[in-house]
Amino acid sequence: MPLKHNRIKELRNIKGVFQREVAELLDVTERHYRLCETGAVDLPASKLIALADYFAVSLDELVGRNRRV
Repeated sequence: MPLKHNRIKELRNIKGVFQREVAELLDVTERHYRLCETGAVDLPASKLIALADYFAVSLDELVGRNRRV
């Protein structure tokens, strides 16, 4: 299972946006967002929800969680 920060970076790259743009969306500094993408800082649930909405994915998909039946 990929780590959440890897998935967030992957989705950002697929969408073709810069870290600065996502940082502005989340109302955090670009430096803080960069730390989130490296896994050094965790994002609160409200920011994860905002990212899931922005990338049009579920929270499970955003954090790389695979559904097991």
